[in-house]
Amino acid sequence: MGTDSSAAGRRRRADPAAALADRLFHDVVGALELFTVYLGEQLGLYRALAAGGSATSSELATRTGTAERYVREWLEHQAASGLLEVDDTSAGPLARRYRLPPAYVPVLTDLDDLRYRAFNGVEIVRAGRWLPQLVEAFRTGDAPPPLPWAPEGRAEYNRATFLNLLGTRWLPAIPDVHHRLRHEPPARVADLACGAGWSSVAMAQAYPLVRVDGFDLDPDVIAAARRNAEQAGVSGQVTFHVTDASGPGMSGRFDLVTIFEGLHDMSRPVDALRAARGMLGGSGSVVIADELVEDVFTAPASDLERYHYGWSVVSCLPTAMGDPHTAATGAVMRAATLRRYAEEAGFSGVEVLPLETETWRFYRLTP
Repeated sequence: MGTDSSAAGRRRRADPAAALADRLFHDVVGALELFTVYLGEQLGLYRALAAGGSATSSELATRTGTAERYVREWLEHQAASGLLEVDDTSAGPLARRYRLPPAYVPVLTDLDDLRYRAFNGVEIVRAGRWLPQLVEAFRTGDAPPPLPWAPEGRAEYNRATFLNLLGTRWLPAIPDVHHRLRHEPPARVADLACGAGWSSVAMAQAYPLVRVDGFDLDPDVIAAARRNAEQAGVSGQVTFHVTDASGPGMSGRFDLVTIFEGLHDMSRPVDALRAARGMLGGSGSVVIADELVEDVFTAPASDLERYHYGWSVVSCLPTAMGDPHTAATGAVMRAATLRRYAEEAGFSGVEVLPLETETWRFYRLTP
């Protein structure tokens, strides 16, 4: 890698304060760009360009039912940022035509593509909404009040991941689990903290014999999960419940219990794992996916570790802090921490599965 030998580079090396100020400036540029991605996603501007082709600001405003002057400024920003292309930069503001490059369509418009990232704008806006309440929570040690999901709805950041990978790569990589899900008698699966149901839907699509019960405490997200299963054509295989899965009648019924990217958010993870163990029947097991973090604390850390820590500070840890008996895990749940939780919950076996993913680590727990 080359060395920055410019005058500005030499100044940054000589003045760490200037280097930090420069870094924060670039962070602001990135944050503002995500805010404009939020606007493009919420208003359907990217989708309209993908579907209808290039447009002037007036044409795009007409397509999307928006105000031309706002749309013009958004288009100019997107072109200046390299997210859109413009036919002729020298043309007048109302004459310029903008297009969404074909290579960017899956990133900005296709919910089912693994490269889709427009949800990042929704996530960052929602994270910013409760920052004033989070300031007070830092002082009191309590949790900020939950945010309503209106107006933007849920950022379904795991949808494409589950639909493309869960039943085609990840579960098939666990041979005995894969075999059980494929064969008679129909396997029973409990999907804990199922959220909007995409993990449950993906398992039902990949394994036509299975019966999946999805559990979540949020009635709104369960309503969304039921709609998603219906639209995906698997509502006959999947049943969703607004309930605590540790309730009576759930013990010994399931061949597989899953918790995907949810354990670190739970205020009482040991209780959740104990309930999961009680739900297993026969030779069943629990499969967990959670954040791919370092085994030990490091500083400075990788970008991925910084990413997980950032979400932990502004979202994951605060949501678990309202319980006086919270484990206060946070998003940076290291393998040793999960192993300790599992052992406290009564599991005798904890295996880190050899599944390579960009952001998750998979575990298998056996009674």
